[in-house]
Amino acid sequence: MQSLKSQFYNEVEWGKLLKSGDRLFLGSNAAIPSALMDSLIHDAPQIKDLEVVHIVTFSDCEWALPKYKDRFKVNTFFIHSENVRRAVDEGRADYTPCFLSEISQLFNDDTLPLDVALIMVSPPDELGYCSLGVSVDIVMSAARSAKHIIAQINPRMPRTGGHSYLHISEFSACLQHEAPLPQILPHEPNKITERIGQYVSLLVGDGATLQLGIGKIPDAVTRYLFNHKNLGIHSEMISDGVMELMRKGVINNRQKTFHPGKTVTSFCAGTDDLYQFVDNNPHVEFYPSSYVNKPRNIAMNDNMVSINSALQVDLTGQVVADSIGHDFYSGIGGQVDFVSGASMSKGGKSIIAMPATAKDKTISRIVADLTPGSGVVTSRGNVDYVVTEFGIARLKGKSIRERALELIRIAHPKFREALLSKVREHLWVPDYQKRYPTDIDELGDVQIIPVDIRGEKYYLRPLNPADERRLQEFFYSHTKETLRLRYNAVPQAMTREKSCDLVSVDQTKDVALTIVKQEGSSLVIEAVGRYYLYDNQPFCEVAFVTRETQQGKGMASRLLNTMIDIAKKRRLQKMFAFVKAENKPMISVFEQGGFRRLPSEDPSEIELILDLEGD
Repeated sequence: MQSLKSQFYNEVEWGKLLKSGDRLFLGSNAAIPSALMDSLIHDAPQIKDLEVVHIVTFSDCEWALPKYKDRFKVNTFFIHSENVRRAVDEGRADYTPCFLSEISQLFNDDTLPLDVALIMVSPPDELGYCSLGVSVDIVMSAARSAKHIIAQINPRMPRTGGHSYLHISEFSACLQHEAPLPQILPHEPNKITERIGQYVSLLVGDGATLQLGIGKIPDAVTRYLFNHKNLGIHSEMISDGVMELMRKGVINNRQKTFHPGKTVTSFCAGTDDLYQFVDNNPHVEFYPSSYVNKPRNIAMNDNMVSINSALQVDLTGQVVADSIGHDFYSGIGGQVDFVSGASMSKGGKSIIAMPATAKDKTISRIVADLTPGSGVVTSRGNVDYVVTEFGIARLKGKSIRERALELIRIAHPKFREALLSKVREHLWVPDYQKRYPTDIDELGDVQIIPVDIRGEKYYLRPLNPADERRLQEFFYSHTKETLRLRYNAVPQAMTREKSCDLVSVDQTKDVALTIVKQEGSSLVIEAVGRYYLYDNQPFCEVAFVTRETQQGKGMASRLLNTMIDIAKKRRLQKMFAFVKAENKPMISVFEQGGFRRLPSEDPSEIELILDLEGD
């Protein structure tokens, strides 16, 4: 052990390992070797024109300041620091877009040959092996490709399992310097991100394997997964939220089909509690990004759910994630890797989650046309789900028209009318599509309500314009008897125009609800309930219809009770219903809901009334 200790130096002889014009790799995320960069900046001023290559570095990135422009030229794969962002904007630094899974190959095949890799590691064990600790990602590949490795040995660096070890003999120089790892504190909850977290959690089934990023939305998502069971993790990064779910037993990786029993990641970022959690933890394994982010490996996890963010989404489903117009803001990162992998996974889902607006609700993130200069990171053909605080848009298998209507529905209400008008300019929607989606405030912040019906999960929510085709399919599933009992006749057709009219409802006035069965991107309407407000009176007429295979299970009662609750909150006084006398099951539903029969001159029809004020 004494021979290993003798290799720890108090200073690095930079002139022997590095020369002007070299390309330098800098360690990532919370494993930024700040002591080495401080030494290089202050102890080797004679070395100039260094290209510094890195991804995210949790640091002030002093080397990107204007005063060092003759010494360091940053080439980043992901823009995170304000100093780096400003340097890119001013042309003093470069941004190189690349999938995170493919960055390592740039080093390996000498597209970007590395002269020196500056990294941070744990102290060596008794065999001389140091761990890359909290950041393996592209660090391992950079270290393997560089001519020289210079390591900052930090006693506070955790020892992590997986493919995270380098032998001290591989280092050309070492600097022992103890320092706390940068901490990323969990974000404080707010109303918008909490809603988004709730909606995303509805898309995560028990037994799913997750990929989560860092930020307010991933933090919110993890807070709404505590009632889930047997979740797994295969993610480029993990944070405190994942740790808490592992401690609760929600994440146990039991049902994973790739690395079962293990949380697989390439780096972690969070609090000291997280760093202590991963230290020598046999349940968490760190691998290079080239392995973790490889879409084929991601897809080996059944029920893989990827959750990523965006800056802007257009009405065809194109996702902008690294730039705002001509200004580069972040990077491609692992979004496309995981969107692709989740899409190939058996039962997989890819989710883009973002607030509906920016700049104090003055700008819609859902747009008819992308801001000029914005680059598409994830194509419209890759997108599965888009989530905002206003709901879930399901895009997979949807036409451009259906996508536009889905996305307008989850835009901020004050932008919906303008978005629909803009879409009409491109003839993506027919002239009879006149109404934009509206919410039912009385349902609460989350407009989708999971309901358990005889052990099966369904969702109760408002009907909306994007349901046009599904409602048409629902109509044509009915038998003639159902149509006769519901409509007092047998309608011969349900045109798209008629279907559009039925789903384009001003939900602030009338109400149209549905219970749907959702399996991945497959959606089936099982029941519909609606009430129509009488003109100039606080009364409404209510009706509903249920798919024949679902009748008798209580769906109509759930719809009726929900509509009664909404009507009361809107201070309506009476609800009416007109039912064929032979439709005894329907009459029974109304009577169980508190309706009473009224005298009728027509024996073939029963009129029922519910006094809302008297209840």
